[in-house]
Amino acid sequence: MASYDVDDVPTQDIGSIAASVLSASDAEQSKLMSESVILVDEWDNYLGSASKADCHYGAGAYHRAFSVLLFGSDNRLLLQKRAADKITFPGVWANSCCSHPLASDEEMDLENAIGVKRAAIRKLEQELGINPEQISVDDFSFITRMRYQSRMNQEWIEREIDHILIIRADVDIAANPNEVDEVRWVSRDELEDMLIDEGDEIIAPWFRCIAARLMDVKWWEGVPEYDDKIHDMGDVSHMLASAIGADLTTSIAEVKPLVEKRIERALTHTSHKRLSDAMMHLVDGGGKRLRATLPWLVAKAVGDTHAGMLDVGAAIETIHNFTLVHDDIMDDDNIRRGRPAVHIEYGLPTAINAGDAMLAIAFEALSVAEGLDPLMLPFLVKRIGRMVRRVSEGQQLDIEFEDRLAVSEDEYLEMIRGKTAVMFLTCAEVGAHMAGADDETIQCMHDWGLAIGMCFQLMDDLIDVISDSEILGKPSGSDVIQGKRTLMVIHALAQDDCKAKQDLLSVLGIGAEASAEQIALGRDSLEELGSITYAREKAEAYHATAHLCLDRIADSPALKALRELTDHQLNRIS
Repeated sequence: MASYDVDDVPTQDIGSIAASVLSASDAEQSKLMSESVILVDEWDNYLGSASKADCHYGAGAYHRAFSVLLFGSDNRLLLQKRAADKITFPGVWANSCCSHPLASDEEMDLENAIGVKRAAIRKLEQELGINPEQISVDDFSFITRMRYQSRMNQEWIEREIDHILIIRADVDIAANPNEVDEVRWVSRDELEDMLIDEGDEIIAPWFRCIAARLMDVKWWEGVPEYDDKIHDMGDVSHMLASAIGADLTTSIAEVKPLVEKRIERALTHTSHKRLSDAMMHLVDGGGKRLRATLPWLVAKAVGDTHAGMLDVGAAIETIHNFTLVHDDIMDDDNIRRGRPAVHIEYGLPTAINAGDAMLAIAFEALSVAEGLDPLMLPFLVKRIGRMVRRVSEGQQLDIEFEDRLAVSEDEYLEMIRGKTAVMFLTCAEVGAHMAGADDETIQCMHDWGLAIGMCFQLMDDLIDVISDSEILGKPSGSDVIQGKRTLMVIHALAQDDCKAKQDLLSVLGIGAEASAEQIALGRDSLEELGSITYAREKAEAYHATAHLCLDRIADSPALKALRELTDHQLNRIS
């Protein structure tokens, strides 16, 4: 078999973490992971290059790929079983050949897909021993493209803009055993049987997408028409029975840049630079983007995903940041995420105006979400509109509580349902609904979102009291000195009169001039009165409720991240 050495093609250094993981893998396959592949955005626009390993390791990155469907003159399709030594997706059945065009002038040429066709000839020889003299670039038909991601385990993922090629040729095959364990020619009916009942013959997720969602009879008859769409398949990890989901950090990292790009595009689409800068101020300050990525994370766990969920997540994150801008004004907080609040950096009028604009922009972006069924839009507008209203109601209660000495626990819990929890439950409910889940599952995810949202706010209150300012990104103890009626304060004020209670009352609401000693006195008083423990136990109860909700959901690779997110709320305080 004529093959190529990795030294014959463009290569790049592999990141140290991925290289360490590869050290235990097959030497020849590991060497091939240094090939330089083409980084692209969601629309197949060139972004640069990276090693094949770094494009597939951890969160991965979108890159250009190709899938060849080789039909013989008898209209049977060649399939290959990937070798057991392959780094990614070993031992699964896939289409005739699938790989990547490399970052070279010859294989980056998009004119008539000539680059991917050249790459296909290279890999057909390297994997299947097909002599390049038996085929030419003119024999290939470029049919369409698809966007998908599919995780194998915590380490490895496919994230591709896949160019799909068809070729009809009678060829001689001498499979490379380091690449291919077995080959098979199948008819349309035989492939259908494999799709319906895999048995021990596991089908690669990307090929299942092609075979089940894109192929039709014209592909088998040799008369398919070119389709210039990029078909969005979403995350199809669930199509691999043995797939192991990633942790929360990795799962968020997969889509966080995509959501942030949407937010930036929406908030900078104005000729008013100062307004745009003010809207971007908190976004540029960082954040984990839990709310932004949550519709996608939930959808992965309960159904199908598509890019529209990232648009919806971006809209909700924009609304969240709008509420923070206005909250800081109402709460007279000068610091947010370790930097000056928007009204401090840009002035009060601009901050108010920026917040108003962000709310409008969020709904504007929502209306043009990618791949969104128009029939879904009224539901989304109603649910997200309800969310905004409930946040405002919760904030109004919070404001009014500051002028009241007596606030009941039930009143406080109602306030945080609106101010905080409604965003989590809306993200979870919307994600499940957009994923096509049934009503029971949607309600279950609604309840889960409510529980983690309540837990989140209770833990946020605790963090404000017991964490230092450097961790918080704002002065610690600000809730106490501002007189906020948190659950801890409500519990403390309900206790019998004692010195600890009097100490708390002496610092409650004294304002920004409070000394470090006074802030410490308030914290110590809450500890002595058992109020910190009480709030922690209440948070733990919501945490347990959230896990019970997840117990009702069918197992899937994506549940790992949701369980870790549930635990994250408590783990914010070790």
